[in-house]
Amino acid sequence: MALSGLFIKKGLELGDAAVNTRTLPNLLAAPSPWDLQKKVLKKLISKAQWTGFGQYYHFSKLLQAQNLAQAYKQTIPVFDYDKLFNEWWHGYHNWKPNQPPPENITWPGSVNYFALSSGTAGAPSKRIPITKAMMRAMQQANIRQFMNLTHFNLPNNFFEKQILVLGGCTKLPTHLYYKEGDLSGILASQVPFWIGNFYKPGQRIASMPNWNERIDEIARLAPNWDIGTICGVPSWVQLLMQAIIKRHNIGHIHQIWPNLHVLVHGGVSFEPYRSVFKQLTHHQLVTIDTYLSSEGFIAFQNQPNTTAMKMVLNNGIFFEFIPFNDTNFDANGTLKPNPQTQFINEVTEGIDYAIVMSTCAGAWRYTIGDTIRFTNVKNAEIIVTGRTKHFLSLCGEHLSVDNLSQAIVHTERQLNAVIPEFTVAGVPCGNSYAHQWYLGCQQPIDPNIAATYIDQYLKTINDDYAVERTSAIKEVRVQLLPINTFYEWMQMRGKLGGQHKFPRVLKGELLEGWQTFLLNKGYTNSKQ
Repeated sequence: MALSGLFIKKGLELGDAAVNTRTLPNLLAAPSPWDLQKKVLKKLISKAQWTGFGQYYHFSKLLQAQNLAQAYKQTIPVFDYDKLFNEWWHGYHNWKPNQPPPENITWPGSVNYFALSSGTAGAPSKRIPITKAMMRAMQQANIRQFMNLTHFNLPNNFFEKQILVLGGCTKLPTHLYYKEGDLSGILASQVPFWIGNFYKPGQRIASMPNWNERIDEIARLAPNWDIGTICGVPSWVQLLMQAIIKRHNIGHIHQIWPNLHVLVHGGVSFEPYRSVFKQLTHHQLVTIDTYLSSEGFIAFQNQPNTTAMKMVLNNGIFFEFIPFNDTNFDANGTLKPNPQTQFINEVTEGIDYAIVMSTCAGAWRYTIGDTIRFTNVKNAEIIVTGRTKHFLSLCGEHLSVDNLSQAIVHTERQLNAVIPEFTVAGVPCGNSYAHQWYLGCQQPIDPNIAATYIDQYLKTINDDYAVERTSAIKEVRVQLLPINTFYEWMQMRGKLGGQHKFPRVLKGELLEGWQTFLLNKGYTNSKQ
C-alpha cells in the first residue's frame, strides 16, 4: 500500500507542477499577480456583459476601454451586502410557483444554491449566491490545495489515507426554487465521485441535522476509519477529538488514528488552540491555514513554517483592497462613501486592507468585511488580521483580532495555561473606558495576572494602544469562564459546528446578549 501512496504523491506533484508554472523548466517567468488579475477581470466582465447588471453598467463598453481595470473602478460603485441585495440580489428571491427561476441578474443563468452567512457580527443571515461557476472555482481551489500537500514533509502512505471533513449539514432545505445552508455543507453535498472512498464521515452522517448527534456518530465509528487529514474550524475539531477520546477511553487521538498528520483549518487564528491540540495528540500535526469565505476561495497556506497564505488569483475572483484607516472607515468599522481602492500591483506590505471582490457568483466590487495584511506582495501572500467591525477601537487604540490572538498566546505561555476561547469588549469605566476580557481556560489562573500579561504585551505590539492606556482606557479586566460556556452560547444561538466561530470582539446587541447569558448562568460579575 505504501507503493500506491507513492504513486498518488507523484501524481499530485505532477498536477501541482502543471498548475504552478514556476516549477516547470524551460518556460518563461510565471505571470505576475497583476497579470493574472487583469485576465480574471476581463473574463468576468465578458462573461457577465449580457446580465441585467452588466447591461446596466455597460460592461460591453467597458471591454473596449484602454485601461479596463481603471474604467471598471470608475464605473461600478463599491457594494456591501445590503446595497447589492436591495438593488440586485433581491431579484433571485422574487419568485412565484409555476415560473422559471430568475436568471441573468448579476451572473449568467440561475442560482441553485445560496450560502447562509452571518459572519460573526450577529447580523441576520445573508444569502450569498453560489453559482455553478463559483462551485467549480471552489472545487478547483480545493484540488490545488490538496496537490500542494506534496510541499509538506509527509510520509508516502499519508496520501492513501482518508479525509474527515467536519462541516455543516449536507441535508439542505429547499427554499423557493433553490437550496440553502452553510457553505461547508453545500460543498460537502457536492463531493466529486472520485474522492468518495477518501471522504469521511460519508453522506449519511454528514446529512444528520443535529450537530451533537453527528459528533456522537463520528466518535462511535472513529476506530473503523484511517484518517490522515481533518478539515474544520479548530474549536469544533477540538470538541470532536475530545468526544472520541472520552468515548473510547484513550489518552490521545493518535491511539485511534495513528496516521493523522494534517489539520486543515480556517476562519480563526489557530495559535490560541495550539496548546489544547498538543494535549489531544501524540505527535504534532501539520496545520494548514485556508481562507475560504461564502463569497469565494481566497487563499491557502502553500508551504510549511509560515502563517501566511498565498492568494488564489486566477480562479474567478478579482480583488481590490481598501486601506483600513480613518479616511475610509468610521469608528464602528463602517465603510465611508467613495472609498479609494487599490489593485494588487499597488498594495504595500504591513498595512491592513479591507477586501473587495468581484466574482463568478455575480458579486461586484463587494466588501466581505474581512481585513488582511500582505506579508509578501511579490508572491501575493497574506494573513487575515480580523474584520472591519471587529477591530476594538473605543478611543483610537485600533486593536485587530490578530493583536488580540497574539496577546492570548503570550499569556498562555507566561502562565503555562490553555486558553482556546476568548472574547473582549469595550465597556464604560466611570467617565472613561475599560477592556473587558472573557477567557475560557482549562485550569485556574489569577485573572489579575492574566490581565497584566495581556495589557503589557499589547502595549509592546501596538503603539496606539500604549498611548490610550495612559488616558482613555483606564482598566483591563479579565473574567475566567469554563470553556464550554462559549460553546453553550453558540448552541443557544444555533451556531454549533460548520463555519461558525465565536466572535473575538463583542459589541452592541451581541455584547448585551452575551452578558445576559452569563448572568442567567450565574456569572454575576459579567455586567460591569
